[in-house]
Amino acid sequence: MKIIVALDSFKGTLGAIEACGIVADTLKQEIKADVVSKPMADGGEGTAGAMIAARGGGWIPQKVMGPLPDMEAEAGFAWFESEKEALVEMATASGITLLSKGLLNPMKTTTYGTGQLIKSAAEYGANKILLAVGGSGTVDGGVGAAMALGWQFLDGDGQTIPLGGQGLADIQSIIRPDSLNLPPIEVLSDVDNPLCAESGAANIYGPQKGATPEMVEQLEKNLNHLSEIVKLQLNKEIIDIPGAGAAGGLGAGVVAFMDATISLGIDEIIAYSNILRELTDADWVITGEGSFDNQSLMGKVISGICRATKKTNTKVVVIAGQVSVEESEYKKHGILSAIACKKEDMSLDYAMKNSESLLLEATREFANKYLTET
Repeated sequence: MKIIVALDSFKGTLGAIEACGIVADTLKQEIKADVVSKPMADGGEGTAGAMIAARGGGWIPQKVMGPLPDMEAEAGFAWFESEKEALVEMATASGITLLSKGLLNPMKTTTYGTGQLIKSAAEYGANKILLAVGGSGTVDGGVGAAMALGWQFLDGDGQTIPLGGQGLADIQSIIRPDSLNLPPIEVLSDVDNPLCAESGAANIYGPQKGATPEMVEQLEKNLNHLSEIVKLQLNKEIIDIPGAGAAGGLGAGVVAFMDATISLGIDEIIAYSNILRELTDADWVITGEGSFDNQSLMGKVISGICRATKKTNTKVVVIAGQVSVEESEYKKHGILSAIACKKEDMSLDYAMKNSESLLLEATREFANKYLTET
């Protein structure tokens, strides 16, 4: 029997490599099988670690501005020497996990530190930069990142606008840097949301980053204003690009100011990990993440694994921290079963504090239910 363990990170508790290790080790103790570990990511938190595991890269540490202007972040980028390629994970510089609940405020948070990482990767000699954009604490349309690269955003008095989502309303002119020496940039996104409208950056993701209803309304106006200025002064349409709304509009910003392209992060990870080759003779693949919800079936790791297994007929099971997708729905995507680590009688706090033991028990539950019968 061959089983592939292809988990994403369990946000806030376990990284993808750690989670895959727990499941793989437990399976080896429970049954006799060939267990292959393939840590996954989709452009969100943990993408750099998953890529390093898949490609054998290294980590280049960098100190940059954090998600608030007065913060410093111990960030960095993944480096793949043979290809001279860098992967910048924006969450390490501008991520929501760097902020306590009381500091969440997308009117003030900025992607400036992410721009510093992009600049550092380019100066390091990157022939290409992959930009993983999930897990952000920002809604600034990527303007902060562009400012770190030398772009100027001026108000009606010719003054530089303040960092953060609030400053976007003041933009009256955009000035290109004298030189912008960047290699090709590819955005690895886990969502395909546009910049604005009901499914845009402000409305969908603003509240989880600390935006009140009033802030959401203002941020929506500000992002619309940014798109209009970009169209007028740079002759670029960014408002409806799939993925433009990723990371609070960072997707739109890197297209507008860095000539980037946007792709689904999970497809890139799958390609680099060689998991497709492993799936050809695999009996099972175990995938999952912290919360298995409807978004998991739209551009996330689980959806990518489901697409990949359609070519191999490998049986798919999901093990997740929480499961909120109905059985009838996930079975449409070829998932045989979904097992939650957090049981109904548990508090979320308890489940998160005991994530390792609960993941181990969920793995045993899977093994006892399915593998002893095969």
